[in-house]
Amino acid sequence: MSDSSSENLILVSREPGGIATVTINRPASLNSLSQLMITNLARAFKDLGRDESVRVIILSGSGRAFCSGLDLTAAEQVFKGGMKDKEYDPVFQMEQCPKPIIGAINGVAVTAGFEIALACDILVAAKGTKFMDTHTRFGIVPSWGLSQKLPRIIGPNKAREVSLTAMPFTAEEAQKLGFVNYVVEGTELLKKAREIARVVAHNNHDIVIRYKSERAYKYYDKMTTEQFKKMQEFVAVRSSKKSSKL
Repeated sequence: MSDSSSENLILVSREPGGIATVTINRPASLNSLSQLMITNLARAFKDLGRDESVRVIILSGSGRAFCSGLDLTAAEQVFKGGMKDKEYDPVFQMEQCPKPIIGAINGVAVTAGFEIALACDILVAAKGTKFMDTHTRFGIVPSWGLSQKLPRIIGPNKAREVSLTAMPFTAEEAQKLGFVNYVVEGTELLKKAREIARVVAHNNHDIVIRYKSERAYKYYDKMTTEQFKKMQEFVAVRSSKKSSKL
């Protein structure tokens, strides 16, 4: 498949209930990213962030890998081109996207793929999935914030080990470190991601968005009495449903 078929390399679908799925679709190359794919991935998240019908997004990779990093044949073009423009920067657009992003990670997430995984809000990984930072191996400076984000998530010493050795660590290790939320069988990966997505989509959308964009207390300062009343009614209904099941 050539990169000229760009519409087939980044797939976007929408499901009932406000769930959208973005799929990196270059399985023959382990979903390595060309500059065109990077641009289209950024555009997908920007568009979905503005789509009022979308409440939550699942990001996955087709085939045997989530994303094996940049297409090295296009690496020079990538670093000189779109990655320097925030408009075409997928990690920037993911971070700016107001909708929660659930990463469904399988196979490998290497370097740029690792950084994209870090930009997700919740991660579900298939058993045996490997995360790997090869920036030091190939003499590349991280462009998407890995060197700042990873230490905050897994601790500075472990982050230095991961980056300085360029050795992979597994989904099981990542879960123990608090980086991955769930580890499941490969056949259950998308099922689990959709299960979480449905729960998120069912919750108060305004509050869900604000979790990504601002601190909760700023919102409560602006809440009206009527809004507080609705929130209390919602909690009361949920509590009564749980009690009835006991």
